[in-house]
Amino acid sequence: MKHDCHYHPGEPAKWHCGECQIHYCSRCMPDADTRQRKALCPHCSKAMRYLGAATEAVPFWNRIGAFFRYPFHSDPLIVIAICTLVPVIAPANLIGILIWIVLALALFKYTYAVINHTAEGHLKPPPVAVAFTGSGFDIVVLQLLVFVVMGGLVGAAAMLGGPILGMLAIAFVVLALPASIMVLAMERSVGAAVNPMNLALLISRIGTPYFLLYGYLILLTLASGAAQDFALNHFPLWFSQPLAGFLNSTFTLILFHMLGYLLFQYQEELGFAADVQDGETLAQAQSRDRTARFDADIDMNLKDGHYDRVQSMLKEALKRDPDNALRVAQLYKLLMARRDVPELHRYHARILNWLANSNDGEGVAGFVTLLQEAEPTFRLEDPELSVRCASAMYHRGRFKPALRLLQDFHKRFPDSDQLAPAYLLVAQILANGLNQWEKATAFLTFIQKKCPNHPLHGQIGTYLEQAEKREPLKGPKASFAVAE
Repeated sequence: MKHDCHYHPGEPAKWHCGECQIHYCSRCMPDADTRQRKALCPHCSKAMRYLGAATEAVPFWNRIGAFFRYPFHSDPLIVIAICTLVPVIAPANLIGILIWIVLALALFKYTYAVINHTAEGHLKPPPVAVAFTGSGFDIVVLQLLVFVVMGGLVGAAAMLGGPILGMLAIAFVVLALPASIMVLAMERSVGAAVNPMNLALLISRIGTPYFLLYGYLILLTLASGAAQDFALNHFPLWFSQPLAGFLNSTFTLILFHMLGYLLFQYQEELGFAADVQDGETLAQAQSRDRTARFDADIDMNLKDGHYDRVQSMLKEALKRDPDNALRVAQLYKLLMARRDVPELHRYHARILNWLANSNDGEGVAGFVTLLQEAEPTFRLEDPELSVRCASAMYHRGRFKPALRLLQDFHKRFPDSDQLAPAYLLVAQILANGLNQWEKATAFLTFIQKKCPNHPLHGQIGTYLEQAEKREPLKGPKASFAVAE
């Protein structure tokens, strides 16, 4: 049974807490160790069960194209080429026969490795070395024993129950053969691979898709046979034999890859867990980042309605890192949603700094208006922040709120180095925004007289000329001329 995440409906669950009976997706568990399949529940801190990637696996009938492309990756192509072409050039003697047997065993071993590799979440073929090195050649003997035992069971059924029971036994063996191959590949046990109860249980857990896959396998077998027959009847023997061998090996790899993918897709029903471990998916695996864990906790608590807890978490985070823009933004949005004006006032400097850095003039204007409605005498006590906020509002066309923010700036901050920038901004608002040229000229004259040592002083003459001509106050034009 597939499960969605409790907190992100539509997202496949990858973890399940038996204590809380809650399913979590990867977004909820950024600090989980998927390789070790270990994670603690965010609510009860108890170990959870890993569900693997089965819940997000594409149904096998939607991957037919990928199945047919599978043998044409470099590794399986090399294995097929070696096992197909080498016997053709091998000597026609005992050594040649031995070479043929060894390569047949290697190919057989590789096909079973494909099942395991795919069931574990590897959607790319195993490397060439798997076919020719290490252990695993015993799978050939085990598969032969399975065929012998199955034949014995069919014979025993015919002897005990007559032709009808024998035919039923044959039908079950033929139907259960893919299941038997899957069990043998995963468990390496003859007993498990021929146990009728075991095979029936696997088929019942997979359900209808097993029979759909069975139909595909029959079509694959018929297509493989037809292709090989065509090759043998229409091409010379020196070419048709290796071509038929190539086709047979290719279709076999497709078949075994499909069986492995079925195990991967229904891993939860079959009692194991695996994750996609190839390509970009591995590169995109979530890192164990405290920030990501904190964000996931914020998200879950918000969806559970624990707003006080979220507010406390954010305030604690800002104690540790006062300038964290992400946490300030999260706290601002939460406090605005709750209309918690006292807390907004408490954090107003950090919030306005964040809004100004974001050039959110509308946000600055709305936030300042909210604070002034709650406290009519509210004024910013930071001259630099006042100028930055007013500038953000000016560039969004909020002229009057910007002027109010800079009102009596020379009285409130007489010694500030922001006096000239503040009143130049006032002049620009009056001239460019409100078309009040006389007042703009007065503020420019004030800067010229009161701020003789400020870097802006040398530009005031240009601004005054622009004001006299009723031109937008933009300051002197940039010059790229190089002095001789």
